Amino acid sequence: MKISVVIITKNEERNILRCLNSVQDVADEIVVVDSGSTDDTAAICEQFGVKFVHQDWLGYSEQKNFANSLATNDWILSIDADEELSDELKQSIFKYKNQHMPHDIVFSMNRLTNYCGHWIRHCGWYPDRKIRIWNRTVGQWQGEIHETLEFSTKVREKVLKGDLLHYSFETAQDYENQQFKFAKMRGQHYFMKGKKHASFYMVVSPIFSFIQHYFFQLGFLDGADGWHICLTTAKATRMKYKTLKELTDKKL
Repeated sequence: MKISVVIITKNEERNILRCLNSVQDVADEIVVVDSGSTDDTAAICEQFGVKFVHQDWLGYSEQKNFANSLATNDWILSIDADEELSDELKQSIFKYKNQHMPHDIVFSMNRLTNYCGHWIRHCGWYPDRKIRIWNRTVGQWQGEIHETLEFSTKVREKVLKGDLLHYSFETAQDYENQQFKFAKMRGQHYFMKGKKHASFYMVVSPIFSFIQHYFFQLGFLDGADGWHICLTTAKATRMKYKTLKELTDKKL
């Protein structure tokens, strides 16, 4: 099983070196599609001899599908620039590299996210299982906001041991910025799909969100980080419906 590692980037000099170091041993090829970096992303990738291609931003799913189309091999390992394969995960991948795998096999892994220097194991964040290795002839990315893999045939999932390490949020502000950005996008998406606004959801959904993540999903076990994560998630939930309300009111 020959694997093409595929990454999309823009201004990822802070992360890309760590990512590339983690995949170089399991990759038969590394493809990086960049949407206009102005930092040292390209120079760092050059050190690893990757296939580096510029493509203006097409959206998450289309950008990743374009990148997959440039791969030499049909087996894709899709990884984000701010992610890294743990040593245990690399060893799990090595076990299958010299085997012939049927096209309907996909490989998933647990993603462990780092928040302000701490690994978060609750709040609904772990195990954040993701399918990241599959044969591109049977699957591609779909979705406008949070892209997911859609398959043209029934697939059999193998769960790999080890974690996909996710260095996403260096500061609490990073998390807030991301959550509020996506909340506005979801609100806009709801509006475009004709979803009706209800003030009830703007009030009740944030409360339910906090209770679910902090109590039911044990966010309190992550201490102060868990409190802030759950509170920010609740605020973002409210912003989603607030955005929908504002767009609906403008239309009236």
